This record gives sequence, structure tokens and C-alpha cells, in this order.
Amino acid sequence: MGGLDRPQEVLAEVCAVVGLDPSGAHLLKFTNNAAFRLATAPVVARIAGSRAVRERIMTVVQVARWFAENGIPAARLMDGIEQPIRIGGHAATLWEYVPSTGPPPTGGDLGHILRRIHALPQPPFDLPKWDPIPRFRTRINDAEGLPSADREWLLERCDEISDELAHLDFALEPGVVHGDPFLGNLISGRDGPVICDFDGVSHGPREWDLTPVAVGKLRMDYVTDAHTPLADSYGFDIMGWPGFATLRRLRELQLVTSVLPVLRSNPRIRRQWEHRYRTLRSGDLYTRWSTYR
Repeated sequence: MGGLDRPQEVLAEVCAVVGLDPSGAHLLKFTNNAAFRLATAPVVARIAGSRAVRERIMTVVQVARWFAENGIPAARLMDGIEQPIRIGGHAATLWEYVPSTGPPPTGGDLGHILRRIHALPQPPFDLPKWDPIPRFRTRINDAEGLPSADREWLLERCDEISDELAHLDFALEPGVVHGDPFLGNLISGRDGPVICDFDGVSHGPREWDLTPVAVGKLRMDYVTDAHTPLADSYGFDIMGWPGFATLRRLRELQLVTSVLPVLRSNPRIRRQWEHRYRTLRSGDLYTRWSTYR
């Protein structure tokens, strides 16, 4: 099973298992996960949207608990419930809802949180090694209705970037990385921003955690530059590092392949995906992309 065709039905089954009421739940986002805000309790349910995400969900749970133990400002799992919750081939997690009551998070806030995450020692469980290309390939192979020529081009792109990565000389010491830190994964909580989405937490190059916001400055249609304050707060400007061009290519490939398993089940994102794919394949580095909605 690849994607997630009926997220509302899966949500109802998850809620039935733990005694929650799914009525009136609001779909916050549906890309790698289907995230619902329950109307009847301060809870966010995240249902894995692809095989690649389901395979990492136990690590997500371990990381969330470890972050909590170390005081990292991050989303918290619901207490008193065995997680993850697995139903009929699907997997879900339940999180405490964080009201967005504070000021909008900044790149400086993200840089501060990343410094705290990067300062953590190795956890008391095995973190996966940072190796995103196999996950990209899984998503490409799980793609819904992707023409074979496009599938082949994306797989060839994976091979090219994988070869480039093997020859990079990283500047920072490797360690714990979040994997997908950008302002969309910060919640402006009452006591300050908290980071969420731990699907990509692994052991790898810290440069990767500084790449998403830099690529956002160059590629996305954001009105605010979050990269400059992040670089100032963290103390390292990834855009001045010679290997950034390779990590940019990797990040843009991630932004194209991340939603492939749910293209059919979430048709609202199809138009933006096609726009991203066309510009990526043509080698256009300047056309702006919008967020998936």
C-alpha cells in the first residue's frame, strides 16, 4: 500500500481506538502526513501518508519523547496513549495542540532551536543515518499515476545527486539533524516557537538543516527573508559554503518528490506539483514555487 486514500475514515478509526471524537475535525495539511486538528479536544492527529513515512514513525515517537526529556521547544505527544497507533496498514500519532498565540516565528527563532538540537548528544536509541535519496526513490516508486518517462528522469536525478553527495567535503561536525526545518514547521506557541515534524530526524551533516530556509529564499514565493536572520542566529551561512549548490539540488528534488505518493488522493496539490516538476526538469533556477495547499 502506498498512499492514503481516505484520511477521514482512518482518522475515525484512530479516534475510536483511543476514545476521542473525530466529528468536526479540521484538515490542517495533507502532504507527507494528513494532519487533523480535532474540534472536540486539544489534539492534532497525524496519519502517515506514504510507505516511507510509515516506516519511520517509531523513530518519530522516540525523537518526540527524547526532545521532551531534553527540554527542546518542540511539539509533544499526547500522554497516556501507546504510540504509534496502527490500524489496517495505516499508522498515526496524536499530539498536544499548540495554539498559535505568539508572534510569527522568525528565521532567528529557527536558528536558535537548531543550535539546541545540534548540541544534543547521541540519543539512547538508534537514529537512522541521514540518507534521503532512498526515501526519494521509494516515493517515486510509490507515485500515483506518474508517467514512466517522468519516473525514469526523477530516478536518474537521484543517481546524479547521490554521486555528488558522496564527494562533498562538509564544513560542520555531523550529528543529530532535524531533517526538514523551515518556518512552516515552527508553531508560534504562547511561550515561544516550537518545532514539529520529526519524520526526517537522523544522524548526518548539520549543513542539511540550514539548507531548507536558504532554498526557500531562492526558490519559494515567500515575502520575508528568513535565511539571513537564521544564519546570523546559528552562526554559519550555508549559502557561502561551496557544497550548497548540491544541497540545493537535493532539497528541490525533495520538494518535488515528497508528495508523489498522495498525488491521486490529494488532487489539490497536483497543479503546484506539475509547476515544480516542469521548472526542475528544465533546469530553471529562478521561477518561484508556492507552498502545497
